[in-house]
Amino acid sequence: MTVQSDSARADRAFLGHPVGLGWLSATEFWERFSYYGMATLLVLYMTHSLLLPGHIEHVWGFSIYRGIVDRFFGSLSPQSLASITWGIYGGLVYVTPIGGGILAERFIGRTPTVALGGSLMALGNFLMTFDQTFLIALLCLLIGVGCFKGNIATQVGDLYGPNDPRRADAFQIYFIGIQIAVIFAPIACSTLALKYNWHWGFALASLGMLIGLTIYLFGRPTFPPEPLKLRKANPEARRPLGRRDIISIAVLAAIIPVLAVASIGNQQIFNSYLTWGEKAFNLTFLGFSLPVTYLVSLDSVVSTVTMVLVILFWRWWARRWTEPNELTKMIIGIAISALGPLALAAAAASFAATGHRVSLGWAIAFHLLNDFGFANVFPVGLALYSRASPKGYAGIMIPLYYLNLTIASFLIGGLGTLLDRMPAASFWLLHAGLIAASAAILLVVRAVAGHTLAPAYKHEEYAVA
Repeated sequence: MTVQSDSARADRAFLGHPVGLGWLSATEFWERFSYYGMATLLVLYMTHSLLLPGHIEHVWGFSIYRGIVDRFFGSLSPQSLASITWGIYGGLVYVTPIGGGILAERFIGRTPTVALGGSLMALGNFLMTFDQTFLIALLCLLIGVGCFKGNIATQVGDLYGPNDPRRADAFQIYFIGIQIAVIFAPIACSTLALKYNWHWGFALASLGMLIGLTIYLFGRPTFPPEPLKLRKANPEARRPLGRRDIISIAVLAAIIPVLAVASIGNQQIFNSYLTWGEKAFNLTFLGFSLPVTYLVSLDSVVSTVTMVLVILFWRWWARRWTEPNELTKMIIGIAISALGPLALAAAAASFAATGHRVSLGWAIAFHLLNDFGFANVFPVGLALYSRASPKGYAGIMIPLYYLNLTIASFLIGGLGTLLDRMPAASFWLLHAGLIAASAAILLVVRAVAGHTLAPAYKHEEYAVA
């Protein structure tokens, strides 16, 4: 972990945190605006434009790409090909940060790697404005996210000393910017795309990334020192791994599949939840018929509010009692989020029994329970991995942490096929049971190996303003 000076750790200029957190959070907001703006358009752009005759012939290298895909999946319709392409992109986007972490840790440092990633992402979205460069654009975006995502999160963790309890609070603040971006990016980019032209939507995503890159470069003086420089100046930073370090890495790696299972309720929002909800929920509100996709925007709003409330709750708790460590918070959050699918199971049972669409109140209940729980899971997990990773390994371990989302994506794809084979109530009860089981497994991990993830030094008190 990066060693901080006393003055840097005492910095509370941004909501009780180092001012660098503000610059990094603003940068991540615009990066996520760019990412989710593009991601919202990708499948629709392919099915409504790119894969149709008159367009597909112009995409450089597409016949080679389609030949490879057909070899594994057989001949596909445009809709299926678009879905597979999205799946490949969505899966790899959480794998490439491992390479980006190695590049930053071992070769050029985090700040240059993040700047390179932002530049490639802006270029990738710009290249999406041309049919011909579609595949090149996706490659630029994948490499760009790989360079950017894990390293900027690592820089957030490096703003704090190893025992600074503000770390989890910082990652939750950092995630508020992401949630706000998720609310506005799909609306802004899809409005331009659908009203004017698909390429204008991608151009706005590119502009968003350029804004984020500019903010990042202006904020450089407030960022933590580069690990590469610290390794040269401080022999302690490049000490060999000890037994405790090896155990910590093993435990952090071993719980990734467990965290993936814990995430299935939250990740299913983009999959089976929408297809089932379209049939089951009464989507009429104030006389207007709402598209089921608005439930994703609803989740983003609820998630932002619950993230703020959770931050305020733990600050209030810390002033009165000992604040629990990251792993404990995650177990609590997973247990709460397991209640979300129970609300859907009750709604499904009512729908099956009466044949009448159920109230959106059930959807709101699901989102509240899921988001209150998940506010204590993913951002707190980032805090855990940034702190508990041995010195010089956080830039690799944080991207490894993102693999739990790749595994979760594959899991929800498989689970989604069960919706046609079992009652919907049983389908959602299965989700609740799997999430609860992951919380129970983490309780065992906490009891057996939790001490290996705790700070190795005497705890220091930091009051959060």
